[in-house]
Amino acid sequence: MSKSQETAVYTHGHHESVLRSHTWRTAANSAAYLLGSLKPHMKILDVGCGPGTITADLAALVPDGHVTGVDHAPGILDQARATAAERGLANVGFAVADVHALDFPDDTFCVVHAHQVLQHVGDPVQALREMRRVTAPGGFVAVRESDYAAMTWHPASRGMDDWADLYQRVARANGGEPDAGRRLKSWALRAGLTDITATSSTWTFATQEERAWWSGLWADRTLASAYAERATDGGHATHGQLRAVSAAWREWGQCEDGWFSVLHGEILCRKEA
Repeated sequence: MSKSQETAVYTHGHHESVLRSHTWRTAANSAAYLLGSLKPHMKILDVGCGPGTITADLAALVPDGHVTGVDHAPGILDQARATAAERGLANVGFAVADVHALDFPDDTFCVVHAHQVLQHVGDPVQALREMRRVTAPGGFVAVRESDYAAMTWHPASRGMDDWADLYQRVARANGGEPDAGRRLKSWALRAGLTDITATSSTWTFATQEERAWWSGLWADRTLASAYAERATDGGHATHGQLRAVSAAWREWGQCEDGWFSVLHGEILCRKEA
C-alpha cells in the first residue's frame, strides 16, 4: 500500500452531526444518474456504504438481485444492517473492505457504486482500478463526489468563507481531495475506464427547514466531530476560530434569503465487454 493510502484519514468521522447528513441520503437524492441503468436482477457493490440508506434503496430497486455494502469503518456497519432489517430487505449484506484492495474476484458485480468516497481516500485512481476490476464486462462503475470549491451560498459571509478555507486545508492534510467532483473523469481515464458519461447535479438548501437542518449539522460538526479534532490537533484552527465558524453557520441558517448549493460531479462508466 502506498504512503498516501496509509495516511489518508476520513475527515468527518461518524459523530451524530455527520450521520445526520449521511442518513438523509437516498438513491433518489444521491444516485439519480445511476437509477435508469438498474435492472431487477443486478448484483451491486456499494462502496463506502456508511449507515446504509442508499444501499437499502438500491436493494429495493433490484428485488431479484443482491447488494453488498462495504465500508472501511466496522462500527458503522451495525447501523447499516439495522437499516436493512428495518426495511425487511433480505437481498443485502455488509462487510468491511478497503476500496484500494477489494476482496472480491474479478468481474463479480453488475454495478460498483460509490457516493462521497473517493474524496477521502489516499489513491482515488487505484480505488477506481479496483472498482473496475470487480465490475463484470458490460457492467457499470458509478461514482458521485461533491466539490467543495464549487459550493456556493447567499448571503456572503466572512465566517462562511473561513469555513470553506478551513475545510479544504483539513481535508487535504488528511490525505483527501475535497474538490473531487471535477476530477472524476480525469481519475477514471487514468484508471483505464473508457466509456465514461460525466454529469453533475446539486443539492440545494433554501427553505427555512432546509437551512435549519444544513446549517445546524455543520455548526455542530464544526465543534464536536472528528473534523473539529483534526482541525485543532493539526494546527489549522483554534477552538475560538471553530466557535466563530460554527456561529457563522447558524447566522446563515437564520437568513430568510439564505441559499446554499452543493455541486456534485458524477461518472457512469460502462466496462468494456
